[in-house]
Amino acid sequence: MVSALGMTAVLGGCGSTGSSDVTLRLVAADYGDSAANSSKKYWDALAKEYEKQHSDVKVEVSVYSWNDVDRKVKEMVDAGHAPDMAQIGAYADYAAAGKLYPVSDLLSIRTQADFLSPLSDAGQWKHTQYGIPFAASTRVLFYNKTLFAKAHLTAPTTWDELAADATALKAQGVKYPYALPLGPEEAQAETMQWLLGGGNGGSGYTDDVGTYTIDSATNVETFTWLKDELVGKGLTGPVAPGKLNRAAAFAAFADGQVGMVNGHPTLIQQAAKKGVQFGTVPMPGRTGRARASMGVADWMMGFKQNGHAEQIGDFLDFVYSEKNVLDFSRKYGLLPVTSSASNTMAASDAAADKALRPFLEQLPTSELYPVGKTSWAAVSAAVKQNIGQAVAPGGSPAGVLTRLQSTAMAADSSSAS
Repeated sequence: MVSALGMTAVLGGCGSTGSSDVTLRLVAADYGDSAANSSKKYWDALAKEYEKQHSDVKVEVSVYSWNDVDRKVKEMVDAGHAPDMAQIGAYADYAAAGKLYPVSDLLSIRTQADFLSPLSDAGQWKHTQYGIPFAASTRVLFYNKTLFAKAHLTAPTTWDELAADATALKAQGVKYPYALPLGPEEAQAETMQWLLGGGNGGSGYTDDVGTYTIDSATNVETFTWLKDELVGKGLTGPVAPGKLNRAAAFAAFADGQVGMVNGHPTLIQQAAKKGVQFGTVPMPGRTGRARASMGVADWMMGFKQNGHAEQIGDFLDFVYSEKNVLDFSRKYGLLPVTSSASNTMAASDAAADKALRPFLEQLPTSELYPVGKTSWAAVSAAVKQNIGQAVAPGGSPAGVLTRLQSTAMAADSSSAS
């Protein structure tokens, strides 16, 4: 999961947008886990507040679960009935099809300037920003303080220390010394965090100019190390990494069965509910702290079909005010995507805000998936289905990464044609 944005040039109360009786339709994802905290309540309250100050604009919001929302928007667009705005998981396909407004056509300069730069950069397709970051998160290493104290361990700062800690935890009978979820639910996330920690600064899935480098020598070395030093030595638990999903890994951590796991902010509440005493540190790298944490963002976008650029922009300036960004972030335990809201949260003494600081500190220098590439969806799906084979007994890290690189290059070529 991920979080909200920025600062507004004009916070409502400024009267008409210059037209009358416009209805804006927004489709949004649900970040809640029950009817009581559904995002529908957040959006309805926000729309009502905006409409009070803009009598000529009505905002209709439809909220769908993450299982359905991307498909719902695609169906609407394919049927020729695009919403005015969508808050979903990806924007690049719609940008490439010419269906979205550039962000500069919508938002005030002040709002645009407030976004954290890695998120603004990730919202670009062909050097123009179309995706507006809405929600964000980063990853840190969670460790079970009780299990670590029992084994007289300190939190690791390098891969070798992580492996040594995992070995000591295994000797204490810990079920998952390190939980390595490379199953099909979210393997692309665990994979990227390890790639970013590889030797020579670890490049992730692409190089500095956006070319896929999945089978780079550094990445092959990373997965060879994982296969030989963690998986091969039985330090990743009784379930094979390729069959372990993130949800199951998080649940096992909350049950006290995991020594270490790479996690995002939702694990804080999940573990706390079960009474697990845990600590967090930056994810270790090959020889020290990883070059960057993996960041994740969800996206807001404005569709051109209905021609409401002025009204969409004014509403989104309101949505991305510091107050509204903070309200959403705090409600769902996510990170603000603007500097103003991030600075306010970082300075806060509230317990919930303080709990997010380890994640918040990493966001400005985090590295996101290559979401500006229309090929990324296909590449991500291939990673989810195949990366577990790279660390399986008899598996070939080089062979699996080479096949994934071929898939990526073919998908890139197809999307460009």
